[in-house]
Amino acid sequence: MFRDTARAIVAIARTSFGRARLFTLAVAAAGTAAFAVTGLPLPFLFGPMAACLIAALAGARLQGMGQVGVGARTILGVAVGASVTPAVVAQMPAMAASLALIPLYIVVIGLIGVPFFRRVAGYDPVTAYYAAMPGGLQDMVIFGQEAGGNVRALSLIHATRVLVVVALAPIILTGLYGVGLTEAIGAPAAQIPLSELAIMTAAALIGWKGGERIGLFGASILGPMIATAVLTLLDVIHYRPPAEAILAAQFFIGMGIGVHYVGVTLAELRRDVFFGAAFVIILAGLAVVVTAIATFAELAPPVEAFLAFAPGGQAEMTVLAIVVGADLGFVIVHHLTRIILVITGAPLLAGRVGAKGGGGGPQKTGERDEDRDT
Repeated sequence: MFRDTARAIVAIARTSFGRARLFTLAVAAAGTAAFAVTGLPLPFLFGPMAACLIAALAGARLQGMGQVGVGARTILGVAVGASVTPAVVAQMPAMAASLALIPLYIVVIGLIGVPFFRRVAGYDPVTAYYAAMPGGLQDMVIFGQEAGGNVRALSLIHATRVLVVVALAPIILTGLYGVGLTEAIGAPAAQIPLSELAIMTAAALIGWKGGERIGLFGASILGPMIATAVLTLLDVIHYRPPAEAILAAQFFIGMGIGVHYVGVTLAELRRDVFFGAAFVIILAGLAVVVTAIATFAELAPPVEAFLAFAPGGQAEMTVLAIVVGADLGFVIVHHLTRIILVITGAPLLAGRVGAKGGGGGPQKTGERDEDRDT
């Protein structure tokens, strides 16, 4: 049995697909080591992201980790679910006022973003609309494709949104809000009972695959989050996932962001990536303004407010909330509200923007398994 398994692993590694993934892992590991040695922040997140981004732009043939990369996100779902204690549930009614800002926030983003991508960047109406909407990467790409938008442009624009938000958010957090990125992310695995580790693993897998089975969006994060939250409220789970698991999740998330740029052309860099980055800087400014409003109105502390309204993905914002010691429940509830509103509202409003078929250009998706929860 062991020999058969070993032969299968060797056979996969010998294929070009397997070699590409091994090479990608090596690049990501080198980036992690470089960040750690030089003392740069969040080496397990930014190291793989930077190394894979540089390698992708240099033309290296990188390959995402597929289901392994998606599975790593279940760790963050469990971390959020473990934070849903009775005390957090009791605080949820107090979030209503700050949650009420999200629909207005989305409308402002659309009023600025659609004209930006339509008139400044020169995209067709459908592509401009879905490029501006701050929903999940996969959802915006799929909806845009069905409406006739430029799929490759949408994929690169939203990947750039995640990349720039992940790069800018720590700078804003440390420079503007004066917080460090050094909070303990969890206890070592050796300090957590084996029974709880087993229960958390089961919650991650059952929540993930069960969520996929019922068509839950963001199943790899939301499924484990829901399953773990129930077990936490039932007093079954008492720990967050171990520090080693959180670091592994950071590693695969960082790698996935960098790998998105494999095959990018100079023309795409000049147009799709450039305008995607420019728009995210506008979004960051809007996030700071909304944070100031929420803070001034005493709806939330500044750090929680900024992380809640930052237009990044669930996974990336979860990582940042953990490393700064923010209230995970508050941050994630706001991101879920934003994503749900965008996902449900985008197809309904898109018909007002333009007719189908305006996409033009090559319809290359660039979509990967890691996109699903961004």
